[in-house]
Amino acid sequence: MSADDLAGAEALIRAGAGPRTLGIPLHVLRSTTSTNDEAHRAAKEGAAHGATWVAEAQSAGRGRRGRTWLSPDGDGLLFSVLLRLECAPSRLPPVALLAGLAVHDAVARAVPGAAVSLKWPNDVLVGPRKLAGVLIEAVTVGARVDAVIVGVGINVHTRSFPQEIRDRATSIALESALESALTSKTAPVTRARLLADVLATFERDLDGVVADGLARVRSRLECADGLRGRGVRSEGGEMGQACGIDDDGRLLVRLATGALARWSAGEVHLTSDAGHSGTED
Repeated sequence: MSADDLAGAEALIRAGAGPRTLGIPLHVLRSTTSTNDEAHRAAKEGAAHGATWVAEAQSAGRGRRGRTWLSPDGDGLLFSVLLRLECAPSRLPPVALLAGLAVHDAVARAVPGAAVSLKWPNDVLVGPRKLAGVLIEAVTVGARVDAVIVGVGINVHTRSFPQEIRDRATSIALESALESALTSKTAPVTRARLLADVLATFERDLDGVVADGLARVRSRLECADGLRGRGVRSEGGEMGQACGIDDDGRLLVRLATGALARWSAGEVHLTSDAGHSGTED
C-alpha cells in the first residue's frame, strides 16, 4: 500500500452521516516529533474542538508512561485529535476507554475474522499481540480541563517488526493476510478510511460518556474487554481476577479475599504472562 492512502481522508470524514466535528480541520504532516506535540502547541494557540493531526512519520512518538511508539515511515496510522470538553479531570479515564473502544471497533471491522480485544486501559490487541494504543494527555488550567489530546497509534501496513517485539506486535496487514489465506478476502483497508471510521465511532458517544460515564457503551465494552475473567497482577503485586470495567473507567478486580478492588491506573499484567504486549519499548 502506497503512502498516498491518506489522500482524501478529510473528504471521507465530511461525507459521514450527520454533523462531524472530529477530524475537521485535518492537518496531514509528512513528519513531526509527535502528533500529540502538534496538538499541544495548537491547543495553547486556541485551536478548536475536533482539530486533528496525522503524520506519516514521528521522530519522538510516545505511548503511556513515557515509552516510545515505534512505527516505520508510512506504515502506521498516527494521529491526535484535540477535544475541548467541559468536564472535571475525573471524566478523562472514561474518555480514554471510549477512544480505545472506537479503535477496537474500527479494527474489528477492518479485519472481521480477527480476535480483537481491548486490554485495559489503552491497548488494542489481536490475540496476545498489540496492534494499537491510545494516549490521553490533558491541558489543565487550575482544576479545570482546558483541552484533552487523544493520541492514537495503529499498526496498519507493517509486515515486519524488530526482533525484540516481533512476538508481541501485529498489524492490520499481517492479520488481513492471515484472513485472506483463510477466506480469500483481498481488499486492504486504507488509512484514510480507518481514520474516518475511528473518529466517527468515537464522536458518536463522546458527549454522552463525558456526561454520564461508560454506561451507554456498556454492552460494547463488555464484548471488547480482553481481561474479563482472567487472572491479573498490578504493578504493586496485587493479584486477582478481572471482572469488568466500571462506568468511571476503573478496572474491577476480585481479590483472593473476595473483596472487589477498583484499579484506576497503572500497568496490568496477566498472571500467566507478565510480559508487556505492544510496540512500545
